[in-house]
Amino acid sequence: MTQTTFSREDQYVAESDATSEHVAESDATSEHVGESDAASEHVGESDATSEPSVERSCPECSGSVLRDEERGEAACRDCGLVLDEDAIDRGPEWRSFDGEDRNGKSRVGAPTTELMHDRGLSTNIGWRDEDAYGERLSSRKRNRMRRLRTWDERFRAKDARERNLKQALGEISRMASALDLAEPVRETAGVVYRRAVEEDLLPGRSIEGMATAALYAAARQHGAPRRVTEFGDVSRVEQTRVDRAYRYLSRELGLAIEPEDPANYLPQFASSLDVSDEAERLARDLLRVAKDHNRHSGKSPAGLAAAAIYAGSKLTNQGVTQGDVSDVSDVSRVTIRDRYQELLDVYAERDG
Repeated sequence: MTQTTFSREDQYVAESDATSEHVAESDATSEHVGESDAASEHVGESDATSEPSVERSCPECSGSVLRDEERGEAACRDCGLVLDEDAIDRGPEWRSFDGEDRNGKSRVGAPTTELMHDRGLSTNIGWRDEDAYGERLSSRKRNRMRRLRTWDERFRAKDARERNLKQALGEISRMASALDLAEPVRETAGVVYRRAVEEDLLPGRSIEGMATAALYAAARQHGAPRRVTEFGDVSRVEQTRVDRAYRYLSRELGLAIEPEDPANYLPQFASSLDVSDEAERLARDLLRVAKDHNRHSGKSPAGLAAAAIYAGSKLTNQGVTQGDVSDVSDVSRVTIRDRYQELLDVYAERDG
């Protein structure tokens, strides 16, 4: 049996080799960790590329702050400090594929309007006697809903001022619908009437008269071709009271209303009489010449427009009588004849 012995020198070499192998293993491990860190940094860079751009710096380490839209957080990329959390997602929670689908979806209700005393901010109980599933309510529940609607209407107007506004704005909406006025005209009328209430101009005057005057003033401000007699026809008060209320509103509120242009009435009259475009063009030319010679001052714009459309139809040999123009324009035949002759005279002076 052979016995192997090691000297001190051999033992020292063996220990040195073992130490070298341990160092090599440590270096390999360090290299592996370095590769892992590099890979982690690469993944972090890839994630940073997919996230939004840097918003601000971290207050702790001055690192870059990134926002995670899915989690609703804003955190530092270096130290991990969370700066914001539970952020509100202001984007839509639906998907839309066309404009019609997008317009039909909304988080909010109807816009505010000046045609309601509370500007449309309150809620009301619907008039349908149906439940959420479309089933008709029983007789007992219908009576209960009717009482609830009554109390809801009473509580929506808290004081006399709101009740006044509610009645007047209802009248404005009714008359505007009868006259087929545009929505901006109705909104302006609501603003004018609110100003009158705030300036305490209503005591001693009827609500219907002031509402009619506010609607007429709004139509004048928007250049809508409507005569004051048309507003008197749909109003619940006499024409003279409407005229006085309009003059009072215009003076007290300082409404900037320009004089009416007779040419604004021409499309309405021409459409009602079914005259040709040539007759309307000639009528517009007659009014332009009259304004250039200052012959329109002090005369009714509707009367001048009626005479101009009659003159244009006569000069183009169309079968339109003074009676037809009078019925459409609500201007007397005498006024039409007088203004007709004046327009022809000033037009002849221009040609001469």
